[in-house]
Amino acid sequence: MSGRTIAFGDIHGCSRALRTLIENIAPTPEDTLVFLGDYVDRGSDSRGVVDQLIELQQRCNLVPLLGNHEIMFLGVVCGGMEDKIWLACGGNATLASYGGALHHIPTRHIEFLKTCRSYWENDRNICVHASYLPEQPMDRLGEQHLFWEHLPPVAPLPHHSGKRVLVGHTPQANLEVLDLGHLVCIDTYCFGGGWLTAFDLDTAEVWQANLHGHARRKFGLTVKRRIREAAQALRQRFSRKQATR
Repeated sequence: MSGRTIAFGDIHGCSRALRTLIENIAPTPEDTLVFLGDYVDRGSDSRGVVDQLIELQQRCNLVPLLGNHEIMFLGVVCGGMEDKIWLACGGNATLASYGGALHHIPTRHIEFLKTCRSYWENDRNICVHASYLPEQPMDRLGEQHLFWEHLPPVAPLPHHSGKRVLVGHTPQANLEVLDLGHLVCIDTYCFGGGWLTAFDLDTAEVWQANLHGHARRKFGLTVKRRIREAAQALRQRFSRKQATR
């Protein structure tokens, strides 16, 4: 039996939300978990998030992707970049989670973040932090599209490969997954009062939890199952109305 492939949206220091999703998904060594980047900054426990990701490497096939916030983090910690921009973009919360000083950041955390990939793809899907160009292979994209470019108001056309593209980075104002078929955005704004989302690439099953670690009420239901249940409820209501006439 082949394992599941599950993508995770932007975590941004929401370690309780991540813990809840992992507990409910219960990954096995056969599963592939693809994280779309932005593990650090803004939320209160970036250190706890990175700890969990490192631990997950022992439980499943972990595929961590690079987000723009990891780029800023590593730029300050390893590249000598001035910290003003990073701190203003949520780095102050990350620094606080490490005790308020860069030298408190464990070497294993830095080394883990250095292993993050620019993108990942299989035979049917492409996973990347920010965006893509419909006519360009992923290995030809520059950093602007891979890590920094938000989705425009009019969504990009399907990728020329025919693969579905999953992204994070663009927080959805309605706190719901954006599923356009050819493009799925699973940044549902956890740190800002929304949800951390995990999305099964094969079944479209969705798991969500908020920053306090509370699972969403319809936890783990697939999109198709939700539609079936809604249709069944409507049929039952219609039948009851017919019976009372």
